[in-house]
Amino acid sequence: MTMPLPRRMFAVLALLSLHTMAAAAQTRDVAGSRDYPGIGRFTGSVITGYVVKDFDATRMQAAAFRDGQPTDARRLEGRIVRIAYRTNPGPSILEVSRNFETQLAKAGYETLLACDTDACGAIPFTEAIDTLPVPQMWVDGFNYRYFAGRKTEGGRETYASVIVSQNNQDITAQVTVAELGAIANKMVDATAMAKGLGETGHIALYGIYFDTDKAALKPESRPTLEQIAKLLTSQPQLNVFIVGHTDSQGAYDYNLDLSKRRAEAVAAELVKSFRIAQVRLRAAGVGLLAPVGSNATDAGRALNRRVELVAP
Repeated sequence: MTMPLPRRMFAVLALLSLHTMAAAAQTRDVAGSRDYPGIGRFTGSVITGYVVKDFDATRMQAAAFRDGQPTDARRLEGRIVRIAYRTNPGPSILEVSRNFETQLAKAGYETLLACDTDACGAIPFTEAIDTLPVPQMWVDGFNYRYFAGRKTEGGRETYASVIVSQNNQDITAQVTVAELGAIANKMVDATAMAKGLGETGHIALYGIYFDTDKAALKPESRPTLEQIAKLLTSQPQLNVFIVGHTDSQGAYDYNLDLSKRRAEAVAAELVKSFRIAQVRLRAAGVGLLAPVGSNATDAGRALNRRVELVAP
């Protein structure tokens, strides 16, 4: 006699089924994603998840588990890139993983750990590594392969890991790269703003945040806005240009318009929430025309996406 599934279990299975169908229907990379330089992807794969943080932490295992416990777990801080892929039925987990491993070796990564399910530590091992959520990434704790490597180049230490698994007949893989480094101080206070305007006539602000392709200010922008207001309140005769900048991704005219709308959003918020007189603020956007980093790299593009205060 077949026992009915509990409602909660049925709901979970139904949700996973929907996630699986959604992933299977995807035929193009998620918007704004790209392969990590020098690593690339397995032929025929699409990017299902893509998260890049200028500063974050990730968990990597540099050795297999013993008695269900980690023996060399590493918490890595710096610029973290997470890219998930799905490959249509055909290749094996081992084939996809070995291709990534070969590519990483060519890129200069020395192997810290390369193991399959049981040798790694089975399900407890997968629970201790960093993966994007379903449906972006799927890991079967009973069937996977894991690789972790490390390289040092020009005094800079970088780690990379690859977890390859299977969902139905599709092969799933996630590449995680950790470029170790200290957190950049993006909190520019009123004193630093005044100094920058006085010495160079402008100051770049990286504490003002927008969603991709949008001009609405995010709540986490408030501390920097407070410092701009503090500067302007302490210097009643100071007027400023607020200038928006973008990276080179997207059309030229679109970026010009987006950068101007973002600058206008900053000015509007200063007027609305901090009672700065509108006549003291003039908004402009220059799009990609004044880069401070290379638009060929993620790091350079991050530097180029900014708002600047400019003295008249």
